[in-house]
Amino acid sequence: MIKTLRMILGGTCLLVMAGLAQAADKPNDAQIAHIAYTAGVIDIDAAKQAIKTSKTKLVVDFAKDMLRDHEAVNKQALDLVKKLKVTPEDNPTSQALTKAAEAEREKLAKLQGAAFDKAYIINEVAFHKQVDDALKTVLIPSATNPELKSLLETGLKIFEGHEQHAEMVAAEMK
Repeated sequence: MIKTLRMILGGTCLLVMAGLAQAADKPNDAQIAHIAYTAGVIDIDAAKQAIKTSKTKLVVDFAKDMLRDHEAVNKQALDLVKKLKVTPEDNPTSQALTKAAEAEREKLAKLQGAAFDKAYIINEVAFHKQVDDALKTVLIPSATNPELKSLLETGLKIFEGHEQHAEMVAAEMK
């Protein structure tokens, strides 16, 4: 069962990676803002699903942390784009992330109990690794506005912590 879940989630990660790879074409600040906000919304939605579905305190507590942190960062991002008078621009990367997340939510919706918990946490580890890598290699280096770059760098520190937290939860669940 776990091997099957990892294969399914691996496929989802490939979709996410493909979407993030499109960002390698050096996105502009409006596209970067949309990608970062979209990634936050994806994890907010995943956290809400986990809070609603899981009965495991460890998983629910992790999901509540994700919900709190991603909502806070997305609020900062919205405040910044308003201040800068930038309209976030939808783009192929945001669209690919959203499509992959919708497919993952559908897969998770079919699971219950320990199977849901494991699949959710495995996905959280993979998702945060991909977003952290995109922040480091594409989004932060491509950002031209110093305030946007600073927000992305702060977000990276938080999300690296999320990745470590997800890995810890995954290890505890074995």
